[in-house]
Amino acid sequence: MNPELAALAQSAGATLVGLMATDAWERTRDGVVTLWQRARPERADAVAVELTSTREDLASDSSAEGELAAEWQGRIRRLLTERPQIAEELRELLDELAPGALTAAAPVVQRASADGHSRIYQAGRDQHITER
Repeated sequence: MNPELAALAQSAGATLVGLMATDAWERTRDGVVTLWQRARPERADAVAVELTSTREDLASDSSAEGELAAEWQGRIRRLLTERPQIAEELRELLDELAPGALTAAAPVVQRASADGHSRIYQAGRDQHITER
């Protein structure tokens, strides 16, 4: 296999599984299923089911992320081997799903001020505060 396509498959597998536990999941799933619909329409429904199953596996065992990414890397590599013409479409999907691309359209600006003994907690993502 072309080394460039192999690297693309590796990146796609890791990105796909990495986004399964994020708010971008539905967008990710829809993009991957659409890709399969164009390349191998007879497999698109099965891929949608496999994506959901993989997400459930990841939710129950987060230590399996590497293994699940490798499985999807293999599926994507086989798809690229059969249909190398979809590589550009896959690259565009990955660019669209890149972590920076998800928030690039609407940057977050946080401002705060406090007086006296006030406290301010700000976060760009999850924040857990335990005060005792």
